[in-house]
Amino acid sequence: PYLCPMPEIQLTDECSLSLLPQKAAYWKERSTLIVSDLHLGKAGHFRKHGIAVPGQANAENLWHLSGLLMEHKPERLLLLGDLFHSDYNHEWESFTEMLGNFPDLSTELVLGNHDVLPRSAFESEGIICHDALSEGGIYFTHEPCEQEDYVMGYNLCGHIHPAIILRGKGRQSLRLPVFWFGAKGGVLPAFGYFTGMHVVRPAKTDKVFAVTSEDVIVVS
Repeated sequence: PYLCPMPEIQLTDECSLSLLPQKAAYWKERSTLIVSDLHLGKAGHFRKHGIAVPGQANAENLWHLSGLLMEHKPERLLLLGDLFHSDYNHEWESFTEMLGNFPDLSTELVLGNHDVLPRSAFESEGIICHDALSEGGIYFTHEPCEQEDYVMGYNLCGHIHPAIILRGKGRQSLRLPVFWFGAKGGVLPAFGYFTGMHVVRPAKTDKVFAVTSEDVIVVS
């Protein structure tokens, strides 16, 4: 593995992504910041059911997202699903208040399995909803698409919360979230800070970029 500050990957002729250590991607041709799986409200959902978890997770999510919007100044924010973890919660108000700080920003959501609020709730805040989105040779979905849908374009999704384990000398090991790109589809890491990770087994020909707190590491 080696460090590579903000590496880029060319997915199609119209889509080059900069991979950010905040677990987001910037699509420069379309001035679009892409993130997936914020799971806003997940910590509160667990506490509501008697499970003690940190309460600052939602604030950290919004703080980091707001920082990215200020730094890159995209024209559009594209969310690849699971924006919220469950039904209406106060984190929704915090999120919409944050969006209010960026009045010129267009926000679009590819609906995920946890986005159970009615579309009208999103649309009332100016958030455009999609079941899937095809643009620039990319087929954006929340979950990896079915084999027959690859004709729609290179599939970019979230949902999996991919991670790998890096092993050192002896029994040292480190689990890190990753950007994972195969021949026909890629998966973004979960943006949320209380989401968990799923260890994946990429093929030798896949391109994998692990994310630390400050850097993106080219693994393969």
